[in-house]
Amino acid sequence: MVSYLKYFNKKIGKMNVWDIGCIKLGVSAFVLFLITIWSTAMTWVESVNPWYFFIAFIIFAIKPGRKLFGK
Repeated sequence: MVSYLKYFNKKIGKMNVWDIGCIKLGVSAFVLFLITIWSTAMTWVESVNPWYFFIAFIIFAIKPGRKLFGK
């Protein structure tokens, strides 16, 4: 497991900002695709309070934000 993580970290180190941005946009587009073709997922997304998604965003953004803007 440790050797796989070292390999993965080495490969990630070769990526630039544009690569990571494309991955994020690709994941976002795939999620939109899923909720569009799967009506149960769309119903769930519409029934959930939007603030829950915002809170999840804040929680998931804390670690990279601290790494990027912290000392």
